[in-house]
Amino acid sequence: MIYVRIDLASYKLCSFLELHPKVLRDFLRKQISKTLVKTENTSRLNRVILSLLLVILLHPTQALACSVLYYKDLATGKIYAVNAEDYYLDVDAYIQIEPKSKRKFARLWYGWDDFAQGGINEHGLFFDAAITPEQQRIKGYRNPRNNLGDKILALASTVEEALEILEKEKIALTKSHMLFGDRTGQAVIVEWVGGERKLRWIDDNKLVMTNFLLSEPEAGNHPDFRYNSIIHRINELESSGQEINLNKIGNTFGLAVQPARADENKRLGGTIYTSFIDITDNKFVLSYRLSNDDLVILDLKEEFAKSKRQTMNFEKLFN
Repeated sequence: MIYVRIDLASYKLCSFLELHPKVLRDFLRKQISKTLVKTENTSRLNRVILSLLLVILLHPTQALACSVLYYKDLATGKIYAVNAEDYYLDVDAYIQIEPKSKRKFARLWYGWDDFAQGGINEHGLFFDAAITPEQQRIKGYRNPRNNLGDKILALASTVEEALEILEKEKIALTKSHMLFGDRTGQAVIVEWVGGERKLRWIDDNKLVMTNFLLSEPEAGNHPDFRYNSIIHRINELESSGQEINLNKIGNTFGLAVQPARADENKRLGGTIYTSFIDITDNKFVLSYRLSNDDLVILDLKEEFAKSKRQTMNFEKLFN
């Protein structure tokens, strides 16, 4: 993986892909037809992914990778997180579940090349990251040299503890920002802009992060239709009076995923996976390549109680 081995400042590499309406429609019609065959165990998740595909079909446009949401339902207090991970589809992506030890928490992360792109631990600490316009390096700080996400999930149980690790390690990403959220309802987006660390704390019940710097949007990638769409769809959901659950929160990512398409070098890119996490009830669902069939559904409490490391390689699991 280029940005792990050569430039850790990138942390998570995201790219523009032009989405031609006809390409989208042809692809999505095939995907939508698959939802006609549903099983009892996956019918609810199918509706989520079907909704994501329908929205893209109706609103074909340019897509920029990487969208993250942390959300607290004010009516129930339940907390959810959603991530759309977009990159080249030939990467060897997988889920890694590390068991609890004397000094480290049990944790699950997803990514590739031994590098966590996002994840959650047994205490409900969630994180994810997204690329941003490059910023000047902060004096005395550095980009990570190892699997930063895994280390934070292993040692931190709250947002505050995660921030302490970043400061202790003198980490300041020059091409990315990070979102941390925990089971208490606390969440923050961390950015390193203009020679200092900027913290965007949750001030209502949601935090959305895509690929522009919230503390300096004029730096690039703004305005962002994906960010605005997620906010808009959350507002619609809240004003509808409907009961909020993981499926409906997942539906807010209708414009935050992208079907596969080749770039100028004929390399396929798109949404590798979309993760849906109920942090309160320890439920985890991952859809691989926008598929209704290729799903990972986990009870995190059960997985974190296991004593052995688990690796779930998507290509091996679904092919």
